[in-house]
Amino acid sequence: MIDEEFDRLVDRAWPATGRVQAGSWTLRTADGVTKRANSVLPLGEREDLEAAVGEAERFYAGRGLPCVFSVGMGATPGLDALLEARGYRVADPTLIMTRPLAPAVPDGEPAVPGGESSAGVTLATAPDRRWLDVWWSVDGRYGEGVEKAERILTGVPAVYASLDGEAVGRGVPQGGWLGVYCMATLPHARGRGHGRRLLNALLSHGREQGADRAYLVVVESNTVARSLYERLGFTVSGRYHYRVR
Repeated sequence: MIDEEFDRLVDRAWPATGRVQAGSWTLRTADGVTKRANSVLPLGEREDLEAAVGEAERFYAGRGLPCVFSVGMGATPGLDALLEARGYRVADPTLIMTRPLAPAVPDGEPAVPGGESSAGVTLATAPDRRWLDVWWSVDGRYGEGVEKAERILTGVPAVYASLDGEAVGRGVPQGGWLGVYCMATLPHARGRGHGRRLLNALLSHGREQGADRAYLVVVESNTVARSLYERLGFTVSGRYHYRVR
């Protein structure tokens, strides 16, 4: 995977409602809802890195938001070390996992050899309130900001998978790529294979729409989710983290 290609894929799949271009960097805002949509996407070379960081800090301070940098594989060279020197700490180390997509399979059949079927999973072109509530509660926010988050999610075409009102996921078609986001299962429903079924449904749908490979991001510390993704054929292709202070 090309380093900068991934950074741009994630940016497009999770579009901030506010965007200001500052040289080769994008300063993203979305009323403070989700770190990804309220952070600097620092791609490309900058002639004066100190000045660029200072400009970003003033931009976010003027909007009452913390200045957060998304430091991915395509980040401006030297930025991470500079941010550390300025007192920024690492937050949410995250793995990028990818896999090729198998040929399209009949409805209800597993998208991965040996995997469970996707039977019972419903797909929709927009999230309903139940979908949003499941995802947002598992994310730990419990209602606050969910309407703003919905505007981020629906800023690009996507498919929304749901299973029994207990587990959800989101698939974003991006040319040859399918981006998988928002995988969430309510605590009482875990251990029943819901995540596997949802992921199979999203992968099958993506393949039917012309994608030949899929990617997802998972916080490095989430060993349960990582284990599931590995069993379904995903392998680590890279990493990113945020810098916050």
